[in-house]
Amino acid sequence: MARRRKRKSRRRLEGRRILEAVPQYSIESGAEKPVTAARNFIHSKGIHPPALLLVKRNEHTTDRYFWAEKGLFGAQYVEENHFLFPSLRILTGEEEEVVLT
Repeated sequence: MARRRKRKSRRRLEGRRILEAVPQYSIESGAEKPVTAARNFIHSKGIHPPALLLVKRNEHTTDRYFWAEKGLFGAQYVEENHFLFPSLRILTGEEEEVVLT
């Protein structure tokens, strides 16, 4: 029986392409939970949004987080919903036009 190929979401692929332009930081979580390690790293280094954090949990697992103006999000969510983040709209050139009436 032939194996079917998994369908790639165009919206998610576009989001992944946009996130490639964002600065990335790689850290290890150590004894902390990955999201706690990411938050501590952001506050200790004074990182400004937007930024992508790659937190190595163990030798096999790396968690990806996106640091935005609104807080810390999972990178997969941001890939699928990149249009909700103003800092990513600026990177893509889709700046909102102000319409005066």
